Amino acid sequence: MGNIAILTDSTAYLSDDFLARHDVHVAPLSVIFDGASYRESIDMSTEAFYERIEAGKLPTTSQPVIGETVELIENLPDDVTDVIAITLSSGISGTYQSMVAINDMVDVTVHAFDSEISCMPQAFLVEEALNLRDKGATPEEIIARLETVRDSIRAYFVVDDLDHLQRGGRLSAAQALVGSFLQIKPVLHFQDKLIVPFEKIRTYKKAVRRIEEMMDESITGDGEGYCIGIIHANCPERQAEEIASMKQKFPKAHISGSHFGPVIGTHLGPGAIGITWYRREW
Repeated sequence: MGNIAILTDSTAYLSDDFLARHDVHVAPLSVIFDGASYRESIDMSTEAFYERIEAGKLPTTSQPVIGETVELIENLPDDVTDVIAITLSSGISGTYQSMVAINDMVDVTVHAFDSEISCMPQAFLVEEALNLRDKGATPEEIIARLETVRDSIRAYFVVDDLDHLQRGGRLSAAQALVGSFLQIKPVLHFQDKLIVPFEKIRTYKKAVRRIEEMMDESITGDGEGYCIGIIHANCPERQAEEIASMKQKFPKAHISGSHFGPVIGTHLGPGAIGITWYRREW
């Protein structure tokens, strides 16, 4: 059996330390300001991105450059025979389809996997793939397990400003205007690979509380065996509050934080919070 490399895209927002320790390879997506393209975490930091957003700059996003991804794969060690490529949802990016196409351009076998989501849930899937690879699983066994885990992950988020969703085509201008006027903060989730409203709730705090209620209904006891993630868009104080609350409720859960980087932050805007969880079997 040949060696397996794990590849994901930059919207999993895994730390540089994690990537180095586990030898995970990353295909970066980009944000575009005034016609100039910046690869997230390479050409532009998350901090610099939100500074531009706060200053009123409005970017667009683009998927990884196919030629650069082909080069990345071609430069993998010679003993690599298979690549597990875990991408953000194909409903919001062409990255997955690019990985499918790249399989015909390289000498190794690229097993493209659509996370049907992004950010920390995507990172959970990367961790699952690493665990199985290190235990000697085949590519087919890894993909089968990822499909099962993908279906078990729960993830919801709340945005602070509906305008970003409206500009990205997630809400109509009228919906955004009425929602802002009424202080509606929809709880959002991924459904059929797209970002859609789950429930419409008045006020940000109530929307976050609704997600917490769903988590309380889903996680039993002290949280042993569960992974919980809190994701923030340039609002670390909100993230810290949630993490502290979760640690009190679920003292035996594995609780960690991440962030919405430039590409996903383009769609959600500053102030967004995401909460995700699933039961890990290892």
